[in-house]
Parts: sequence; structure tokens; C-alpha cells
Amino acid sequence: MKRSEFRFHERLRVRWVEVDLQKIVFNGHYLTYFDTAVAGYWRALALPYQEAMARLDGDLYVRKATLEYLGSARYDERIDVGIRCDRIGQSSIRLGAAVFRGETCLVHGELVYVFADPATQKSRPVPAPLREAFEAFEAGLPMVQARVGSWAEQGDAAREIRQQVFADEQRIPAEILVDEADASAVHALLINRLGMAVASGRLLASAPGVGQIGRMATLATVRGAGIGRVLLDALVDHARARGDQELRLHAQSTAVSFYERAGFERSGPDFVEAGIGHVPMRQLLRPA
Repeated sequence: MKRSEFRFHERLRVRWVEVDLQKIVFNGHYLTYFDTAVAGYWRALALPYQEAMARLDGDLYVRKATLEYLGSARYDERIDVGIRCDRIGQSSIRLGAAVFRGETCLVHGELVYVFADPATQKSRPVPAPLREAFEAFEAGLPMVQARVGSWAEQGDAAREIRQQVFADEQRIPAEILVDEADASAVHALLINRLGMAVASGRLLASAPGVGQIGRMATLATVRGAGIGRVLLDALVDHARARGDQELRLHAQSTAVSFYERAGFERSGPDFVEAGIGHVPMRQLLRPA
């Protein structure tokens, strides 16, 4: 089994509590590693698990889990857990899993899930949209689509995402989540393969040739899988296409490195807004 055979990897570090008296990872913890990586795999698919299952009117139940041990991980080592979809049957999904130290496979196995009615746990056919999402990811296709439009078109979904991220998570007062600038702004949504909105942001025209990006929000359940960059790129591309020469934004302090990787630079002193530290940033745009 080779590391390159897996599109998705979850990077973990062996904790002291996971090591047994032989000073190696206790055998049962590898199932926990697999389970942790499966959660990351769902993020990579841009599918918030609970919300996705509710939309599909079902749930996934483990039918079988197998492990084969080839080597041992040790305390404080960094390991990569690969997950891939090997097969989708009528009502079952088989995931291949493996733990790697560098290129060396230490443990591999499989997890078999059955899609079923949550009330009766009787099996149901795997829904076509879920099947297509797995197949698309393994084929290297995009898991989200950017949809750009007006507040009238995007407002309901954007408002819900802001509520979850800004109000519920960050405790920003709900009454300031929507303002009068929304009516004239360009809004972007990221839609996953089940048709669910998972991220939103907006673009204002703060001055001739100058765009202002704001209200960037990604649902916590899919955060960390790179879709925030897809959202940002969609807004940057729209700004460039309409002829903007400069983009500005106020980045939350914890997100500065994210924007720096996208080409933004600090442009002023830090400040606090709604109780959260922010950094003004800017980027000069080249013509499309």
C-alpha cells in the first residue's frame, strides 16, 4: 500500500496517552486514527456531516472495520492517515484507510458503512448525490461551486452562514450581521455537491477602482479543507473582471496568514471591531 494511492491525508501526531507499555501505539487507537481521518475526509468533500445526512434523510452506520498491522507508530511521531473511497454498492460504502510514517505503511484496513434509515436502521440505497460526491472527489473534481450574485439572490443563505459563524460562534451581535451595504454589494456563495451553501463573502466598491472584501465566513464543519480560498478567489476574480485595481479588507487577526498566502499585505495598524482584533490589508490587482 502506497501513500500516493490516497488523495486525502490527515496529519496527526502520536500522543503520550496513545502509547502502551511496549512504548508503541496501542493497537485499538488505530481505529480512532481512522475515524479522525474520516471526519477530515468529509470536510474535504465539503459536506457538513450531520446536515448532509439530514438532507439525505438517512445516516451511515459501521458494518465492518478491519485492521492489518505491518509496523508500529511511536510517541510524538508525525503520521499521515490516508482515506479513500474504494467502492460504493447498493447501500454500502467501503473506505480504504492506512497509516503512514513518511512513505512507510504501518497499518492499513477498511471501513464498511451502510446507509440506513435513522429510526429503524434498515438499509437504504446510497443517494445519488452522495455517490456522486464521493466519485467526484476521488476523480479530483471540485467539491464546491462559486455562485456570485446580488443580495436578493444570495441573502437568505448568506444570512444563515453569518448567523452560525459570526453570531453563534464568535458572539458578534446578531443585529450588525446585515447592514445597508449588503443591498449594493456583490455576494459570493460556495455551494457543495448536495446544493448546500457552506461559505459566503461580499465585495463592495469602496472607491473608483477599489474593492472592499468583507463578511468572509466558512462553516466550521468544513473549515480547513481549502474552500475558504475558493471563496476568496471568486471575489478577487470578480473584482478584477469589473476593472478594480486594488482590493482592501479587514482580516481578523487569526486569519492574517490566510490572506497573506493569497497575496494580501498589511496596510495599517491593528484595530479592534466587535471585540475582535483586525488587521487592514490590501492587494494591487493586475488586469484580467
